[in-house]
Amino acid sequence: MLLGASLVGVLLFSKLVLKLPWTQVGFSLLFLYLGSGGWRFIRVFIKTVRRDIFGGLVLLKVKAKVRRYLRERQTVPILFASTVRRHPNKTALIFEGTDTHWTFCQLDDYSSSVANFLQARGLASGDVAALFMENRNEFVGLWLGMAKLGVEAALINTNLRRDALLHCLTTSRARALVFGSEMASAICEIHASLDPSLSLFCSGSWDPSAVPTSTEHLDPLLKDAPKHLPSCPDKGFTDKLFYIYTSGTTGLPKAAIVVHSRYYRMAALVYYGFRMRPDDIVYDCLPLYHSAGNIVGIGQCLLHGMTVVIRRKFSASRFWDDCVKYNCTIVQYIGELCRYLLNQPPREVENQHQVRMALGNGLRQSIWTNFSSRFHIPQVAEFYGATECNCSLGNFDSQVGACGFNSRILSSVYPIRLVRVNEDTMELIRGPDGVCIPCQPGEPGQLVGRIIQKDPLRRFDGYLNQGANNKKIAKDVFKKGDQAYLTGDVLVMDELGYVYFRDRTGDTFRWKGENVSTTEVEGTLSRLLDMADVAVYGVEVPGTEGRAGMAAVASPTGNCDLEQFAQVLAKELPLYARPIFLRLLPELHKTGTYKFQKTELRKEGFDPAMVKDPLFYLDAQKGRYVPLDQEAYSRIQAGEEKL
Repeated sequence: MLLGASLVGVLLFSKLVLKLPWTQVGFSLLFLYLGSGGWRFIRVFIKTVRRDIFGGLVLLKVKAKVRRYLRERQTVPILFASTVRRHPNKTALIFEGTDTHWTFCQLDDYSSSVANFLQARGLASGDVAALFMENRNEFVGLWLGMAKLGVEAALINTNLRRDALLHCLTTSRARALVFGSEMASAICEIHASLDPSLSLFCSGSWDPSAVPTSTEHLDPLLKDAPKHLPSCPDKGFTDKLFYIYTSGTTGLPKAAIVVHSRYYRMAALVYYGFRMRPDDIVYDCLPLYHSAGNIVGIGQCLLHGMTVVIRRKFSASRFWDDCVKYNCTIVQYIGELCRYLLNQPPREVENQHQVRMALGNGLRQSIWTNFSSRFHIPQVAEFYGATECNCSLGNFDSQVGACGFNSRILSSVYPIRLVRVNEDTMELIRGPDGVCIPCQPGEPGQLVGRIIQKDPLRRFDGYLNQGANNKKIAKDVFKKGDQAYLTGDVLVMDELGYVYFRDRTGDTFRWKGENVSTTEVEGTLSRLLDMADVAVYGVEVPGTEGRAGMAAVASPTGNCDLEQFAQVLAKELPLYARPIFLRLLPELHKTGTYKFQKTELRKEGFDPAMVKDPLFYLDAQKGRYVPLDQEAYSRIQAGEEKL
């Protein structure tokens, strides 16, 4: 802004006051521009213009299609119907567990049977039905059938039990619950607390003694249901399709609303941005109750006619065997899956696959190159985006470590921004005018996206709970009077506009006056410990400022050369980032998306009376980790032990 005003001033002064010829005026402006750092802009322009043009064209294409579908009141089932007409006999879904192949026609028939059956049982457009089932073809057919009727599906995380499971079913206000037979015991645990009017249906193997007495076996009932499309509900592209439950700040999941246009937008941005092809075969081993597996993966089948191979659960040992068997060309990953694959011993099958793209989010920069080179994957398609967010990013040109980019040339085209925050509290830092302060390149900040409800790419659909919506929206972010979505994630942008993930709120702590990134420390420790599972978090120590680092390490044998580990660690991490405490566990518990569950670890801290696993602390004088017993713990609590 200041540079532009200066250039205009020089132009007016040179021409109107000095009356210089245009050639001299031009040279004066050029010298001023370059002398003021303008050469950096030219460098950025040359290096990024091709990337930015491609990204802009992708945005324009997806936005145009979404606007068209909004006008025509299209829905995901209607778009799927056009896919069926194009590829009626092509394989749509393959379930690895039973090697079951479904054509697009078979998926269409199954989902129509679901719609007709539910309609016969009294469900109608606007009602909610919960789906609690592990990955398989039927999962897709069930929620798609619900959508054909206009029934909104509540997709329940299969790892939930008791209070959390009951919370999801209750808050969804579901009239029916369809659960897989493998989930029967979880339903029995909460059956007495369920609404008596809730209809229960079990899909899969049938054992009447293993399910609540009011449960009906769904599979034979669907065989008798009509396979024609039921009367079309009055639904549009902005109506609710299903709910996906995300982690909540209270410890209980919250339901994010996915409308038809959001489903299409997320799937289409990935399809066009990463140059997918209709003949690609996608290997989807991610949970279908989350957006990565169900929208980014399954969406390519329903909307673009790809074949998707569904696996019940991720298996590091069978991953490449499956890819070879089904001729997969795209594999999906999330969180720590890539590290688990690297941790497997080399096998010949790794070199026999046809995979050309790894698609996902959460691939750590520390193993990015090793992953792509060892497994011979030409393209790593890393992206950023939560289910409910309006500021998704894509790394369209495989920049190592980046989760996406935003143009430095025309940053306003895609209104997202990194803004300054207090990294301890994540409170937004505002300028004298009350507007948030944007970050400069290299400066970490929280990613925010401007909310424009009339813009199909900028709208925020939110959660069922209005209170949860209020916590994710801030005002006066880009300018006075606007609203923006708060991701809660800290990222950093480089000079070329590439964006790199740093931390999710709560995964950073302060020690010795420095901010410690748990993501970076976990990556380093895992690499030093032969790719072991490592969770890093901060714990409070009396008499000290901030939180001391603690690392929980999965060590089934409990054997670890801690003296050598401390020596190597001293070369790898700065003093403030080295964990003060170590805890060796048989295994680390993870969420359904392979993120470590740190809440209980933080609560238990480093108290030997509470923690039965081996504990160690970094002895400052000896420079190595020593056992943490009750006596040492007491000294630390009393401030007698230097940390």
